[in-house]
Amino acid sequence: MLTDGDTLIMLARLAAAVCLVLTPLSALSQESFPNRPISVVVPFPPGGMADLSARPLSVSMEQVLKQPVVVVNKAGASGAVGIQNVANSKPDGYTIMVSLVSFSTIPEVDEMFGRKPAYSRDQFTPIALLAADPPVLAVGAGTPWKSVKELVEDAKKRPGEIVYSHSGLYGPSHLPMEMFLHAAGVRMRQVPAVGGGPAMTLVLGGNAAMWSSPPAMALQHVQSQKIRVLASWGAKRHAAFPDAPTLKELGYDVEFYVWSGVFAPKGVAEPTVTILRDAVRKAVAFPEFKTSMAKVQTPVMYLDGPEFKQFLEKDARMLSTAIKRIGRIEDKK
Repeated sequence: MLTDGDTLIMLARLAAAVCLVLTPLSALSQESFPNRPISVVVPFPPGGMADLSARPLSVSMEQVLKQPVVVVNKAGASGAVGIQNVANSKPDGYTIMVSLVSFSTIPEVDEMFGRKPAYSRDQFTPIALLAADPPVLAVGAGTPWKSVKELVEDAKKRPGEIVYSHSGLYGPSHLPMEMFLHAAGVRMRQVPAVGGGPAMTLVLGGNAAMWSSPPAMALQHVQSQKIRVLASWGAKRHAAFPDAPTLKELGYDVEFYVWSGVFAPKGVAEPTVTILRDAVRKAVAFPEFKTSMAKVQTPVMYLDGPEFKQFLEKDARMLSTAIKRIGRIEDKK
């Protein structure tokens, strides 16, 4: 007959045996990631910068991870729907996201308008920066300005008369223009469009004088002499427009990038995050990825997770300042 002491000893031995069995299983589970398909959520419709970055990335990641990597477009509310979906997804590494600069601006705008933010930036773990392309200041061929100096001098003489277009309030062509105008101390009238294509059409048709254009979109119209590029928002001159100075060169302390980056929901296990970071690092080095990005005139600017996090923090501070300076557009009507 077993005594109470014997029973306790047996239970202790059983617990120790269970631990010995479960520990290698747990380690094996971590080591086997991934063992099923990974979804890459793009919170925008097909064809935009995030989508054009995510698709070649997914193809290259499949070769690295030996598992399917599938792009899923979840558009809505300027990206908020898809981003919120990933924020609330299971943090197991099987749902990641490729998003744009609006990742940082949406919560700021929500807060300014007194709305509950759809998500917060701290709900995500940065995996890698893929690309960061500064927009360019594109003016219509029929405008008189051949330099930023001429443009600013004219704008100071006619405050609020010159019209610029953009692809949406607080978006990646509205914010850089407002940052430039503030730095230059001039006022212009803004005309929102429903996307980048319509914003460019307003300039080409003479209904707006200029806009902050993606370089790839501007290039074809520069070549056909329908627009001119006066400057860019980068820290250094854009390779596609080597004759156009940066606004920083001209004395305006503004910098802006339309970037795309990879995120995972917060809470993904560190070993899994490491595997994802390593997979993206290897994927962006594939010739196929570089070729795909070159075709859409988007230079690869890779930063690993820790460096990408620093980039995000600096970028978010700059964007927050710009948004607060602009204020609530509806209040200015």
